[in-house]
Amino acid sequence: MQHTHRDLKVYGGIKLFAGSGSPDLGQKIADYLDQPVSEREVIEFPNENLFVKLGGSVRGQDVYVIQTTSSPVHRNLMELLIMIQTLRLDSAARITAVVPYLCYGRSDKKDQPRVPITARLVADMLEVAGADRYMTLDPHAGQVQGFFSIPGDVLTASHLLVDHINKNIRSEMVDPVVVSVDLGFAKKGRNYAADMDMPIAFIEKRRQGNDAKAEALTLIGDVKDRDVIIVDDEVDTGGSIAQAVKVVKQNGARDVYLAFVHAILSRNGAERLASLPIKHIITTDSAPLSPEKRKFLEGRITVLSVAPLLGEVIKRAHEGRSVGEMFNE
Repeated sequence: MQHTHRDLKVYGGIKLFAGSGSPDLGQKIADYLDQPVSEREVIEFPNENLFVKLGGSVRGQDVYVIQTTSSPVHRNLMELLIMIQTLRLDSAARITAVVPYLCYGRSDKKDQPRVPITARLVADMLEVAGADRYMTLDPHAGQVQGFFSIPGDVLTASHLLVDHINKNIRSEMVDPVVVSVDLGFAKKGRNYAADMDMPIAFIEKRRQGNDAKAEALTLIGDVKDRDVIIVDDEVDTGGSIAQAVKVVKQNGARDVYLAFVHAILSRNGAERLASLPIKHIITTDSAPLSPEKRKFLEGRITVLSVAPLLGEVIKRAHEGRSVGEMFNE
């Protein structure tokens, strides 16, 4: 279908705002789109209340708010909600929350008595604040999409990791095998394996209670005398990864590589990864990685930017073009 000029200008121009949770990523997306990051002021009062003021009018504009909700989680989430409401009250034509890493993604079901489904609450809050659409990368569980009533683009950055491995690492690997860090990630792990044309193995672990350390028990599959790529969606404290590395090494793996989208690396996560016999880590900038954390992993980590991916999706959303076409869908 031919788009007319009028179709493409339904919402006025693109306006980009970046929250304080991901200023670097916001700037990279702006650079990709050849657009400025719009001015806004975010003030935290002595009583910890946040105040947002826009640097200019957004009336009738197509607005994208880029804010990742990694640490500090509650500050970043609340700032995002307040920014969305500020834009709504200034009569933006359409507001899209671009949340590369969506917090509370693990709280996606009642898997024990008397617990919340906080991911659903977060979706409701974004809608109530005034978001018309949302964009996010690799949520922990697919059903998070069903918690939103507004349309969204739920994207995966796995192809960035796969492309990098295929182009830069694959040729030097010996009989490589993909290892899914647990059975919950098995389906996504299988996609990695298919995209890299490698076999797959799985780690089965059992967790007792909220505080008990996850206990990796068995490896299903063969890693003996093979190079291993351990895949996951996010790495938080690094506990599950430490166990996975131990299990594959006990089962005779050669070099171990690690590929995951969200580098949360809470507490001493970066130190823990640095202490493991991992040859190289491939991740993205969906959540900012502080210079201190990077230092622990220096020379052993590649951080790929999700900015071109998000920038291209923003461009297509603005122009009313298919996003699926980007992925041959």
